[in-house]
Amino acid sequence: DVFEQPQHVGHKKIEFHITTDIPAVLQVNSEKEERNGKGVYLHATTEVNNTGFGRIFPAPSSNDKMETEEEDDEIPSEFISRRDLEKNRLSREEMEKYSVFKNYEPGDPNCRIYVKNLAKQVQEKDLKFIFGRYVDFQSEEERNMFDIRLMKEGRMKGQAFIGLPNEKAAAKALKEANGYVLFEKPMVVQFARSARPKQDASEGKRKK
Repeated sequence: DVFEQPQHVGHKKIEFHITTDIPAVLQVNSEKEERNGKGVYLHATTEVNNTGFGRIFPAPSSNDKMETEEEDDEIPSEFISRRDLEKNRLSREEMEKYSVFKNYEPGDPNCRIYVKNLAKQVQEKDLKFIFGRYVDFQSEEERNMFDIRLMKEGRMKGQAFIGLPNEKAAAKALKEANGYVLFEKPMVVQFARSARPKQDASEGKRKK
């Protein structure tokens, strides 16, 4: 007797729940109007479905965002992020208002860049914070190639020469950092003229 009673009761309950769920899902409008016990099951099933669908859609999109962020900016946090560079950089229209950008030319590509229009309070660590993002510090060769020479006195004051690992890194640095506002002054970034004396000499000969 002890074993038979729960078996019969249990089977009846399970059978009734399953059979009433199927028409409840198919006949949504009629079940709502009748407001029977079936309606309770209907609401329960629809709520479960809603939460199920709600979880499915946002999950992949958030994962995608995480992946793209990691791909976009795999730069150590000790250096400036690309977002901050873009946020504090002048647009082309804004650059035109500044006399320092009036006759701007990037110059001939090489692995050294020339930065001018720097504020008085700029230090080497500020330039390392910006341009260090273009150097792989895990590579000893790239670390040795990275060189900052900030001029603090005389006619060259407010200018700097920065050596980067290769021409590609220098070109990327020029593109992303030119017009970046550092201490309320926009930086002018160009390729350094390594062969300047030869050019001057040849120009002198032509003039003669």
